[in-house]
Amino acid sequence: MLKIDLNCDLGEGFDNDEAFLPCVTSINLACGAHAGDETTARMVLRCAKKFQVNVGAHPSWEDRENFGRKEVELGVEEAERIVFNQLAWLARIAAEESIQLTHVKPHGALYNQSAKDVELARAVARAVKRFDDHLILVGLAGSKLIEAGSEHQLRVAREGFPDRRYNADGSLLSRSVAGAVLESPAEVAAQAWRLIQSGGLDTLCLHGDHPNAVANAHLLKQALEANGVKIIGL
Repeated sequence: MLKIDLNCDLGEGFDNDEAFLPCVTSINLACGAHAGDETTARMVLRCAKKFQVNVGAHPSWEDRENFGRKEVELGVEEAERIVFNQLAWLARIAAEESIQLTHVKPHGALYNQSAKDVELARAVARAVKRFDDHLILVGLAGSKLIEAGSEHQLRVAREGFPDRRYNADGSLLSRSVAGAVLESPAEVAAQAWRLIQSGGLDTLCLHGDHPNAVANAHLLKQALEANGVKIIGL
């Protein structure tokens, strides 16, 4: 039987956080750098506990102005510090809510840069390992981040994106390109099925800022289960 985790990015200031939770098995919670704050984090954590979904940290560059989607060039030691501090911030709040984090997935430009830059990928992996080597590192399938996680003896989860178009090399097409984000729920479900059938994936991500975000999540879950895919957490 095919198995897959469904994840989404929450706590980023959109009003659909709780509506997502019945559809997914894991969430990636903003750590206050690109979006979110302690009040929002607590609200999402309590909802996640109610729906019994896994909670992971979603660290980013410290760039609220650009929602963490602008590339930043920093030394690897500074990048490691930024990631580590965000993990510590969210883990403290989660512990106060009696929740243990299960995974780490970088956000936006940090995610995309560490998919290609091996030294940055290693810095992210070092931060995760230093903070808690039981955490799963989530990254784009086939990326340098997945390689770095394995190199640092972390569990890794290879991710695919049903609502994003890909370049020929397997990287994500820039959001600045027209059509980079799939908007039709039917298209999203069809791409998800193709990605799963291609193999080598552990989790699929749906974006909370997508125009049809919640509808996509419901349809995707239904379509996958109808095709015999078991939706299971990381």
